[in-house]
Amino acid sequence: MKAFTELSSYEGRGSMEGWLTRVATNTCLNLLRSAKRRPQLTASDLSEAESSWVESILAQAATERHQSQERSFVAADLAGRVLQNLAPDDQLVLTMIDGEDASVKDVVEATGWSESKVKVLAFRARRRMREAVEKLLAGKGREQRSGGATNK
Repeated sequence: MKAFTELSSYEGRGSMEGWLTRVATNTCLNLLRSAKRRPQLTASDLSEAESSWVESILAQAATERHQSQERSFVAADLAGRVLQNLAPDDQLVLTMIDGEDASVKDVVEATGWSESKVKVLAFRARRRMREAVEKLLAGKGREQRSGGATNK
């Protein structure tokens, strides 16, 4: 960004690469100099109450991050299990578009299907997947209300 804003100062006397290197070097040196002027606070500078507060905040953040990762793993596992029960074409289109972030054009090129077929398949496959998850969740809710687990 700095090079772009300072582009008007480039006089063309040397190589563009040399000028860019100098802009980058000066920017880094200026950052280092300003960091020296602002000394950083260290953990030993904190009072006992401040240290306890920081530790509790960090522990809470770590717990939330762990729980978020756990929810992501559970959701990915559920999606994978539901995906296995869909038709092969549905699996392919969902895996490519939603799993691998492929574009519709990429799927068309890989499969030889028409663009409209890919779009319709993706729409219907997402609907089937959503319905399967809702059915699973509804069954789980009934199971919990009845107070027992069923053998499957």
